[in-house]
Amino acid sequence: MPTFAELGLPQAVVDVLADNGIDTPFPIQAATLPDSLAGRDVLGRGRTGSGKTYAFLLPMVTRLTNNPSKPLPGQPRALILAPTRELVAQIQESLAPLAAATNLRSVIVFGGVGYQPQIDKLRAGVDIVIACPGRLEDHVQAGHADLSAVEITVLDEADHM
Repeated sequence: MPTFAELGLPQAVVDVLADNGIDTPFPIQAATLPDSLAGRDVLGRGRTGSGKTYAFLLPMVTRLTNNPSKPLPGQPRALILAPTRELVAQIQESLAPLAAATNLRSVIVFGGVGYQPQIDKLRAGVDIVIACPGRLEDHVQAGHADLSAVEITVLDEADHM
């Protein structure tokens, strides 16, 4: 099985994974990373704990890092949609060390909390939005988020949305 470095991930990402005790790709990651890194559409299914979150986060972070551009206010470069705020928070937790190592900025967007902190982050410019569809739709309709610059989209647990 190829290593993360052999698959083409940036050294900063490989180092974060190693620091977290992840040295070799899970099967879903090894199977999907070549296609997703090349910009092709990928559909993955797997059980909890099979490595699905990193299977989409790793190529997203790699592609955004390899094509650096400053995100414009309200115009994220990547979008991850998930059906629940708990899942949004889990994805953010997995993304945070990768984003920190690669200087990417993200925001989580879901209901049940105040709008203003989300608006402030969107206006400041973020690379990645991790969102529940309903609250994201609110921000789009209010003009706080413009999805026209999104280069990468992930639907996590699409069967539950």
